[in-house]
Amino acid sequence: MTTQSNTPAGWYPDPQGATQLLRWWDGTQWTDHTDAAPQGTQAAPAAPPADPAKVQRQVQQQAGVAPAAQGGGSLFSEPVLVVNQKAKLIELTNEYSVMDQSGNQLGSVVQVGQSTLKKVARFVASVDQFMTHKLEIRDAHGTPQLLMTRPRKFLKSRVVVERPDGQVVGEIVQQNVFGKINFAMNADGVQVGAIKAENWRAWNFSIVDHTDTEVARITKTWEGLAKTMFTTADNYVLQIHFQLPDPLLSLVVATALTVDTALKQDSRGLG
Repeated sequence: MTTQSNTPAGWYPDPQGATQLLRWWDGTQWTDHTDAAPQGTQAAPAAPPADPAKVQRQVQQQAGVAPAAQGGGSLFSEPVLVVNQKAKLIELTNEYSVMDQSGNQLGSVVQVGQSTLKKVARFVASVDQFMTHKLEIRDAHGTPQLLMTRPRKFLKSRVVVERPDGQVVGEIVQQNVFGKINFAMNADGVQVGAIKAENWRAWNFSIVDHTDTEVARITKTWEGLAKTMFTTADNYVLQIHFQLPDPLLSLVVATALTVDTALKQDSRGLG
């Protein structure tokens, strides 16, 4: 299959689903060349290229976001980010692909530091919210850009956002337990913005700055009833209304790319 993509050439997990098999992507299309993944190593994190027409339909028809001018081609410079979780019937790890509005791969979100025991615990019991979660946001080359850590919790979530070198960007802190969920985005002890669920099911979010002006919006897009019922895969479109300064920009991107795992996970109990 040939498609438009900025995913670099390299060995990636076989899109045909073969376990522990890598297939060569030449930068334009999948080839017939395969190789076994080295023992004890992890395949490259970038997801197989998406169907541009499907992504554009998701953005424009499902999310209702009008086409915008192309940005700088990175996670932090595009006005529209499309976040699609890989649908897996048994959700033991969280992995997302991130694209621009045309379907070009910009990066990925991968859960890291999770032991086999923890994966099994996630499967046999609903104990996700009592575990510490770590997610890496990576660019199209697999280079870490941000690290998000959600410590184990009882009622309210708190997510710490860091640079790859360990520098803390800020925190995303749940403000309430009941009703429409709200989160504060804090940096250096000062609130720089907030994430506000638009309804009690927390499907869509409005992101505002410290003046309560909306700067971005997260819209959930559905892949069909059956897929939604039998998997926990969630797809989102993030629309950033204008170029934001840091640390607000990094916190907005981190929020959008991990909203299901880091922020909305236990809202399933509210629905």
